[in-house]
Amino acid sequence: MVIPIHDKNPATRRSFVTYGLIIANVVVFLSGPIAFAGIDPDAARKAKENAYLYHYGAIPAQLLGNGHGNPVWPVFTAMFVHAGWIHLLGNMLFLYIFGDNVEDVLGRLHYLAFYIIGGAASTYAFAWSDPTATGPLVGASGAIATVLGAYVYLFPYAKVTMLVPFLWFIPMRVPAWLVLGGWFVLQLPQFQQTLGVAGSTDVAYYAHVSGFVLGLLYAALVIGRGPSGPARAPAAETPPTPPPLTPDYRSADPEDPYGQYHR
Repeated sequence: MVIPIHDKNPATRRSFVTYGLIIANVVVFLSGPIAFAGIDPDAARKAKENAYLYHYGAIPAQLLGNGHGNPVWPVFTAMFVHAGWIHLLGNMLFLYIFGDNVEDVLGRLHYLAFYIIGGAASTYAFAWSDPTATGPLVGASGAIATVLGAYVYLFPYAKVTMLVPFLWFIPMRVPAWLVLGGWFVLQLPQFQQTLGVAGSTDVAYYAHVSGFVLGLLYAALVIGRGPSGPARAPAAETPPTPPPLTPDYRSADPEDPYGQYHR
């Protein structure tokens, strides 16, 4: 519904982890069978793609012990696998715009752990919402949603330039809370039904919602209270009260003993 293209919120240091995650996602996608499959792959190609997605994707029934297979490692491999170019580019756009500032606040190692754990937690949250599902969950959306939740708490008034398709892609600059808050609301299936918006059955909306909420809560309860929390404007300082003028400060000039004081 909205396409962010820029935020006016410069980071104070290089975002090596964010750029590294983007590169890793692109490399994994290009090395898989989906990147160059074409618009209408044949049956053999489709079978290869499905095998790839089921091998590296996170299957809810397996994650919760309701099926065969390893219930652990797919949680981490799934967040680097994407089902198509639009899926990949959309996720990487959001990560590129909003990830650098969250990394700047948390620090590189903290941010990397936050991203990975957030992605794993949102995957399990999606699995719990449909514990018998046997389709593979893939993509970095859950981890990136965690980053978005943290961003909207840390920088709610940062200006974000976005394009709105139904307004003929006219650039608009609005605060981050409006962009990301609107994005979050549109992930809610109940809200989609209220608006009559046809949500895609292939999108794991609950992973997006849970990741966003986890990132927001973590920022509010941990980041905002710690020494690495967001910079805030310092409180106005009261000017120091000058010491009282006492005889101890009198000038040594006997003709004008009270005419000059030295502090």
